[in-house]
Amino acid sequence: MTRTHVSLQQNFAGIVLTQGDPGYDDAREIFNAMIDRRPAVIAQCRTVEDVKAALAYGQREGLDIAVRSGGHSVAGASVIDGGLVVDLRLMNEVSVDTDARTATVAGGATWADVDRACQPHGLATVGGRVSSTGVAGLTLGGGSGWFERKFGLASDALISVDLVTADGREVTASAEENPDLFWALHGGGGNFGVATRFVFALQPLPVTAFALLLWLPETARTLLRTYRDMVDRGLPLDLGGGMAYLTGPPLPFVPDELQGRRLIGMIATYAGSEAEMRSAIAPLLALNPVASMIAELPYTEIQSALDDPPGFRNYWSAQHLAALSDEAIDVFIAQGEAMLVPSPSQHLILPWGGAVADHAENWPQPHRSAAWVVHPFGLWEDPADDDYVISWARNAVAGLQPYSTGAVYLNFIGNEGEDRIVSGFGRDNYDRLTRVKAEYDPANVFRLNHNIKPWTP
Repeated sequence: MTRTHVSLQQNFAGIVLTQGDPGYDDAREIFNAMIDRRPAVIAQCRTVEDVKAALAYGQREGLDIAVRSGGHSVAGASVIDGGLVVDLRLMNEVSVDTDARTATVAGGATWADVDRACQPHGLATVGGRVSSTGVAGLTLGGGSGWFERKFGLASDALISVDLVTADGREVTASAEENPDLFWALHGGGGNFGVATRFVFALQPLPVTAFALLLWLPETARTLLRTYRDMVDRGLPLDLGGGMAYLTGPPLPFVPDELQGRRLIGMIATYAGSEAEMRSAIAPLLALNPVASMIAELPYTEIQSALDDPPGFRNYWSAQHLAALSDEAIDVFIAQGEAMLVPSPSQHLILPWGGAVADHAENWPQPHRSAAWVVHPFGLWEDPADDDYVISWARNAVAGLQPYSTGAVYLNFIGNEGEDRIVSGFGRDNYDRLTRVKAEYDPANVFRLNHNIKPWTP
């Protein structure tokens, strides 16, 4: 460690790592194996004072600053070559107030930390569909999850957020305190400061069920039209999930001859019993899946059911649809047939509406009015497949553009240019966000993200 970096370690409760230190390589690894960056310094913070010290140090030394919670940014926003990473993962405490039905969550916690704390009390809040995802990144970007149609996005449950700004101020944002900042944090991401504490409202969720139904891909058109018609007639808000092209998984209920094959499936969750779920998905069960698993499972197990180990290469994107026409279904099917198999990739289509749409006018997230979301989710191992999978995901989005609302949920995409960032908020919202940015981060210190540039006169 250089003498300069030693100066950060003084009075620092956490751990300071530089290249060559034990643990450095593990600390710089993130979920997307395509990202291989070497920070000059990784500051693993234990306290808010550590966060303030790291930010001051980084700016004093002229270093680009990345902020890491879970490390699931597909573009690798949580790690930077030659810069400083403010790593919050040691700050992962979660406490639950059962009387108030709230959870207080430190800025480095993952959704697994939150789910484990809430489960014994039969309480929950909407979190990511992969339990190792960081609470901070997902929530500040909006927060899509299994039970969003019933409870809204993760950010809808926010009561307050504590931030450390670039100049070291400690700021709380809530409906009563700094309300413009609170508004901006519902989708504006990590543009305004380092989030060190969240307070969430919790919902009762004592019984939950999960289903994975699989069919041969030849049935896709009938399946998707049936599912679309179920949604149009009024799908119960207790039912979450959607349809996906995927590779037949090596699970006991999947026949050997289907494992490793291209299949189309329904991944479903239910805020209630197995019997209630079976009733809700009866039209799809009548189409005779070739393999199925339906069971009541604890919310913690549902949240981790799709967890993939780190080490895969990732490229994701998304398109939000105003409606799901027969023509859009045909495009989706063609895209699913082009997906790399075998691989952990998935090509998902999810219905929105319900509580997601209820708050469409309240926050800077115009995509919330969409009826459907299509999500090409590329995961693969061999770098030789990079061009194919990235082109597949981009083509999937481009092919559905004629049916798009024009808005996009930024947590689902990587670096796709400034126009896509503006479309994630809408022009009026983006302009308002630039003014909030100018108040809390006028020098644009927090820019390694879907960046909102500070307003200038």
